[in-house]
Amino acid sequence: MTRPARSTEKPFLYVVVCAAGVASGVGGLITAARERGWETGVIATPVAMGGFFDAADVEARAGRPIRSAWRSPADPRPFPAPDAVVVAPATFNTINKWAAGLADTLAVATLCEACGLGVPVAVLPCVADALAAHPAYRESLERLRGMGVRFGDPYAGQAETGGGRPEFRWERALDLIEEP
Repeated sequence: MTRPARSTEKPFLYVVVCAAGVASGVGGLITAARERGWETGVIATPVAMGGFFDAADVEARAGRPIRSAWRSPADPRPFPAPDAVVVAPATFNTINKWAAGLADTLAVATLCEACGLGVPVAVLPCVADALAAHPAYRESLERLRGMGVRFGDPYAGQAETGGGRPEFRWERALDLIEEP
């Protein structure tokens, strides 16, 4: 893969954000990535752009605009090629479309392309238990794992047996892409 010239020697991480309630915490992932030496660019699904996270905060942390739509052919590429991609939170819909190769949004097309180029991809699923039980979802996970995609523990967001909601482990995505 030919990489465009960069203004920095730091590796570049694409953060793909889907429409799940926990997406409001994605700024913490970007801050953690930058603290670990990554430059970041955020790509959000169109639905996620509808208020699932604070776009102004995320852009300030990443240091560049969020992408959610394709650029025109005459426009320059807004981000350098990725050294790795994180999908967090990853929804039922995005995981199934990606596994099927249905690149109908910039976010899913980016994931399909990353796998085709051999770019390391880490995923933190955020899928309700009822949807996770669907056979198509299980098949999608199997297919993506077969393509080398690394998955963190599933997160359904339901309350644990002793009380509050479990934490969404944002930094686990960075651990997954940094593992040998």
